[in-house]
Amino acid sequence: MQPLWKRDAVPVAGTPFEPDARRDALVIGAGITGLVTGLLLARAGLDVAVVEAGDVAELATGANTGKLSLLQGSVLSTLRRHHPASLVRAYVDSNRDGAEWVTAFADAEGVPYTRRIAYSYAQSADGVGTVQAEAAAAHEAGLEVRRVFPDAASPLGFPMVDAVALDDQVAIDPQTLATAIARAFLAAGGTLHTRTRVTRVRALPHGRIETDRGAAFAENIVLATATPITDRGLYFAKTHGLRSSSVAFELPGDVPDGMYLSVDGPVRSLRSVTPQDGPAGSARLIVGGNGYPVGRTLSERGRLDDLIHWTARHFPGAVPVAEWSAQDYESHDLIPFVGAMPRGLGRIRFATGYNKWGLSNGPAAALRLTAEITGVPRSEWPDWMTTISRRMTVPADIGRGGLENMRVGWEAASGWIESQRAAVPVARPAEGEGVVAHRAGRPVGISTVDGRTRAVSAVCPHLGGVLAWNDAERSWDCPLHASRFTADGTRIEGPAVCDLARLPRTTGETIEADDVETFSI
Repeated sequence: MQPLWKRDAVPVAGTPFEPDARRDALVIGAGITGLVTGLLLARAGLDVAVVEAGDVAELATGANTGKLSLLQGSVLSTLRRHHPASLVRAYVDSNRDGAEWVTAFADAEGVPYTRRIAYSYAQSADGVGTVQAEAAAAHEAGLEVRRVFPDAASPLGFPMVDAVALDDQVAIDPQTLATAIARAFLAAGGTLHTRTRVTRVRALPHGRIETDRGAAFAENIVLATATPITDRGLYFAKTHGLRSSSVAFELPGDVPDGMYLSVDGPVRSLRSVTPQDGPAGSARLIVGGNGYPVGRTLSERGRLDDLIHWTARHFPGAVPVAEWSAQDYESHDLIPFVGAMPRGLGRIRFATGYNKWGLSNGPAAALRLTAEITGVPRSEWPDWMTTISRRMTVPADIGRGGLENMRVGWEAASGWIESQRAAVPVARPAEGEGVVAHRAGRPVGISTVDGRTRAVSAVCPHLGGVLAWNDAERSWDCPLHASRFTADGTRIEGPAVCDLARLPRTTGETIEADDVETFSI
C-alpha cells in the first residue's frame, strides 16, 4: 500500500552514519517535525544531524491527505467543552503559526499549493449540534468561520445537511513539501542519515543515541518519532495510536473544490487533487476516514473497501488508483505534548499527540523546540507557547485517559486468552492472512505474504501485548500502544524499538512453508 504522493517521489540522499560523531543536536525522525526542527536549528548556526530509520517522510508525513487547515472537524468544540477559551485560542494560534511557517517556506522554495475553503460538516441531523458548537468555538478562538448549507457546499450531493466553513486554507503535496525541507536542511549545513534506526536514547553521562550503525553524541536530542521511543514520562499511556484510511480516485465530471471533514460518523474526509497541490497523474479525489485504534478492528481491509463503496455511490464512475493508511497519536486532552522529556536532564526533547493534524502541529512543535534549544527567553515566546506549556489536566482528561488505559488492560488480557484457543500446528494461512496460535503457551504469529509463510513471536517487545494481524497492510499490530511490525517481524513504528523474534522450524532454519498444508514450529 503506497500513498499517492510517493509514486514518483525521488528519495533525498543521506550520508553514511558517522559512529561516535559529536554534534550540537541530534534529531530523530525525518517527518515534518524533525525536518523543520533540523532546518531551524541549522539556520541558527548549530551542527545538526537528522537520523531516520527509513527515508524522508517515511510514515505519517508522507501518508496524510495534505490538508493544512485551522478548522479540524470537531477538535475545537471538543476542546472547549472541558477547557477554557484561552487554551482553545492558544491551540488555534499554534496551528496558525505552524501553517504560516509552511506557506512561507513553500513560497520561498517554490513548493506549489492551493488555497481552499475548509468545511467541517454534518452528514445527518445528528451532527448539526456539533457543527453549531464548532462554529461557536472557532469564533471564540478568533477564526472567521461562517455557516454554510447544502446547496452552496455540496453540489455533487454527498450527504451534508449543515457545515461551518473557513476560507483560505491550504492543500499541498506533503511528500513534495518534506523533500523540499530536507533539501533546504542540507543546504543550510545539516547532515541527514537515512535508513539508520535509533534503538536507545541516553541522557547520562552525556546525551547519546544508539543505532544499528553505532552511537552518536549531542547535548540536545529531539525525538520527532510520532511517539517517543523511550518510556521516560510514560507518554505511551498519555496518548493512543490511531490509524485512518485513504483512497485516491480517478473519476469523470466535477469534483468538490473544497476540503471536507465530517463531524459525525462514520468519518468522511474529502479533497480534490490538482497539478498545483498533488502529483501528476490521474487521481482527482482523495476520500479518507474510517479511523480506528491500532490493532482493534476486525478488518482493516473492510474499512478501505467501505470507503471505496461509499465513493462509488456518491461519485459514479470513480475508480480507485491508490490506497493507504496513516498513523498518528492523540493525547487525552487533544493538545500535543511538546518540550523537555521528564528525567532527560534537559538534553532530551520530544513532540507527540498531533491527532492527525501534523502539517500544522509539527512545525508549531518545531518552533517551540527550537526556542528552547537556542535559549530564547520565555518572556519572548508567543503567548500560545506559554499557555499550552502551563495547561492544566482537568477531570475530563483524566477520565478519557483512564478509559483508554482500561481498554489497554482489556486488550492485554484478552489477547493472551485468545491466543490459547489454538496450538501449533495450524492450517497454513491463505495468501495475505495471518493467525495467532500458541506454542507451549507462548503466542505465535503465522502469516503468508507473497507466497511465503513465516512465524514470529506474537508478543510485542514493548509491553507484552499480543499482536493482531492487519489484513490490509499485512502487518502485525499491537492493540496496546500501536507498535507495528512487518510479516517477517521487522519493526515499522511505535514505542517498540526492536524487531519481533523470528521462529525457525528447526534450529538454524528460516521459517518457510510453501509446500505444506499445515504449519508447525
